[in-house]
Amino acid sequence: MSLKADPRGNLENQTAVVTGGAHGIGLGIVETLLGLGANVVASDINEEALTSAADRLRSDFGDRIVIHVGDLSQEQGAIALRQAALDRFGPAGILVNCAGGGVILPFLKQTPETLKATIDRNLWTTIWCSRVFLPDMIAAGYGRIINIGADSVRNGLADHAAYNAAKGGMHGLTTGLAREFAPNGITVNTVAPCVVNTDAFVRVQKADPDLAQRCVDVVPVGRPGEISEVASMVGYLALREAAFVTGQVISVNGGSTML
Repeated sequence: MSLKADPRGNLENQTAVVTGGAHGIGLGIVETLLGLGANVVASDINEEALTSAADRLRSDFGDRIVIHVGDLSQEQGAIALRQAALDRFGPAGILVNCAGGGVILPFLKQTPETLKATIDRNLWTTIWCSRVFLPDMIAAGYGRIINIGADSVRNGLADHAAYNAAKGGMHGLTTGLAREFAPNGITVNTVAPCVVNTDAFVRVQKADPDLAQRCVDVVPVGRPGEISEVASMVGYLALREAAFVTGQVISVNGGSTML
């Protein structure tokens, strides 16, 4: 099966893998790619949430969505995810590394456990999945890797030092992979949101209103972004028409950082 995108400007007959696909931005990306016609393998460590989301989406998209539960911060978890995609749809031409989530605390209140969890969830998941899925893309001469980074890497948001270390590593991986695999027809980009109106942000608003407000205060637009605003950028980068965009960190941030 060819991995090349449909020339009509959609993703029909493409296989897309989305990590962190059970909720929030990841789930929004799953729905966007399904809407563009892709077959989607959604992966997450939260089986209950992933199953619930997939059951809802199947009412609109049928059997074009399947799920995979596993820990992608370990190499074997990423290998199992690739196999799940191969078994159901064939080789994946689109990989969206959205798995993440950090422990947001002042740096000196972090513990060895919270630091490791933040790096594992964000950076190691991206490293292992990219490493596992790239060979199929190389063989096909086509691929799209889209990472979900963080605008806080650029604006130094309060209490985000550990999180920024993980996401900053992802940003650096993006440029390195983009240059290395451009001759293979593979683009690698990062979409970097600022504060986004997810269930996780609602929880932050309730637990620490001051922190939540500081996050919004850096946004000139004056509000959190919406999940659909992030997912639509991912959808564009997955298309054939985005072939000349690679090695970029594209901020979807309401102007919180500019150039």
